[in-house]
Amino acid sequence: MKRILSYMRRAIEDYNMIKEGDRIAIGVSGGKDSIALLNALYHYKKYFVENIDIKAVTLDLGYVENDYTLTQKFCDEREIDYTILKTNIKEVVFDIRKETNPCSLCAKLRSGALNNAAIDLGCNKVALGHHFEDAIETFFLSLFYEGRVNCFSPCSYLDRSGITLIRPFIYTPESTIRGAVKRLNLPVCKNPCPADGNTKREEMKNFVNEKCKEDKYFKDKIFHAITSSQDDWKEL
Repeated sequence: MKRILSYMRRAIEDYNMIKEGDRIAIGVSGGKDSIALLNALYHYKKYFVENIDIKAVTLDLGYVENDYTLTQKFCDEREIDYTILKTNIKEVVFDIRKETNPCSLCAKLRSGALNNAAIDLGCNKVALGHHFEDAIETFFLSLFYEGRVNCFSPCSYLDRSGITLIRPFIYTPESTIRGAVKRLNLPVCKNPCPADGNTKREEMKNFVNEKCKEDKYFKDKIFHAITSSQDDWKEL
């Protein structure tokens, strides 16, 4: 966890992500990245900035396989307020719209629901578990499938909602997260989405991994290109 906190603190300081008095809703999907972020921000609050409030929020997308017992136990043991919000996102994406490429629509619906939940909980920020490789994969997704150079920002203020999105894991490698989750035995839920493992993002992950076999510095070069394109790394 020390390595994760080191990466995270650097990102928070570089982009001024967290300030005294912030109330932060952490999106907890049940996957390794979000549960690791919840654990990291719990320790960040405990040891570095006490005057912040963190809340965990899970969007129940409507899959019958969903079971949040372990996540609830994790939050209860740390006295973290935990909200499970029922949604019909699965029904909209797969049953009504019958999307063949469901990820984009699903992401938009989840983002809107999470931001609304944060507002209802009195939060001014939403923390997401996107990590170092996610930024690189998003860059190539935009380049190859949208024909534009684009990537999410580490810190974005949303005018309409008044919510600020933060991504404290932006410098943290996925391998570091995976190792910490395994060592700490953090509760991870299986992703019930029928598209899991068969998405364009998975294609980009495989593409990046193949390029890394040719050049071990490939990820670092692409990440540098993304971050240096604008001084404050706003949406490109």
